[in-house]
Amino acid sequence: MKIGAASDASGVSQRMIRHYEKIGLVPQPPRRDSGYRDYSAADVQRLRFIANARDLGFPIEEIRTLLELWSDRARSSSDVKRLATTRADELHRKAQALERMRLALLDLATRCHGDDRPDCPIIDTLERR
Repeated sequence: MKIGAASDASGVSQRMIRHYEKIGLVPQPPRRDSGYRDYSAADVQRLRFIANARDLGFPIEEIRTLLELWSDRARSSSDVKRLATTRADELHRKAQALERMRLALLDLATRCHGDDRPDCPIIDTLERR
């Protein structure tokens, strides 16, 4: 199938498919006589796998590892679990940091009068940091 069909079938944009090919996550597909890339069902499945891993927050290098594990039928599930729990822990740390930022902004907004006066604790805090 052509790149547009592969994009539609996998949910991955054509631009990202080309990027994944460039960085080696997806092998370069053969080309038709017309020059169009010819994607197989296995290519589309691989693209879906990558998209699902990205949706779960895995960075490219970890996706590369997951793809290797996926293709290794002799793998240990503990290797996959370790990647997933490490990623989950990192996402938890990021979520906590975002929550701290959100609370700090809400606190600053609460202390700001929000009227015609120029005094603003939000600007004052940004100026000091």
